[in-house]
Amino acid sequence: MTDTAKPSPLIELAVTLIVPSLILMKLSGPEDLGAVRALLLALAFPLFWGARDFLARRKLNLFAALGLISILLTGGIGLLQLDTQWLAIKEAAIPGLIGLAVAVSAHTRTPLVRVLLFSPALMNVERIQQSLGQRGNGDAFETRLQAATWMLGGSFFFSAAMNYFLATWIVVSPAGTPAFNEELGRLTLLSYPMIALPSMLIMMAVLYYLARSIRELAGLKLAEALRY
Repeated sequence: MTDTAKPSPLIELAVTLIVPSLILMKLSGPEDLGAVRALLLALAFPLFWGARDFLARRKLNLFAALGLISILLTGGIGLLQLDTQWLAIKEAAIPGLIGLAVAVSAHTRTPLVRVLLFSPALMNVERIQQSLGQRGNGDAFETRLQAATWMLGGSFFFSAAMNYFLATWIVVSPAGTPAFNEELGRLTLLSYPMIALPSMLIMMAVLYYLARSIRELAGLKLAEALRY
């Protein structure tokens, strides 16, 4: 599948977030599908979407893979009826580990901000580096990249803290019960506006910081630095 055939983000949001949440909240009662079958059906939607994306692209996306692992862990907690504290730990662990990896990478020659934001897929890296070299600002820009890496890591740590708070606040019923499924559905729905959107704003702030650094140090406007 080519990028031109890529489904609408609204369809992806519906399949991976809205439909599973509605299934968990509306069909978990004993008179409907029951807790176990509703949980399995709800998890099937994002799992199907992830497998579909992998088969279409023929390559493994790290964040998509982590998302699938998260879904499988959630299913395991529900089906094995583990303590809900494990759900909170799981919700915080994945973004927390990503944030830790980003922070550690700040002390290496290849900070992860180069992979996520300052990458050849998004930026005209060759042109930017050439302009930086002509102005003698290569080292100064590397310092800015390291600062951007710390900012990026902070967005994942924020997500981890919010994930843990929401999970412990919303999901209080024993796993494997209809009430657990309903609370899990509410958690899934609330995680988007309360976690994903603020994290996206932080990511945009990091991108703005990079764009300003490129303008100041390389003399290139954002339109000149982006790869089309």
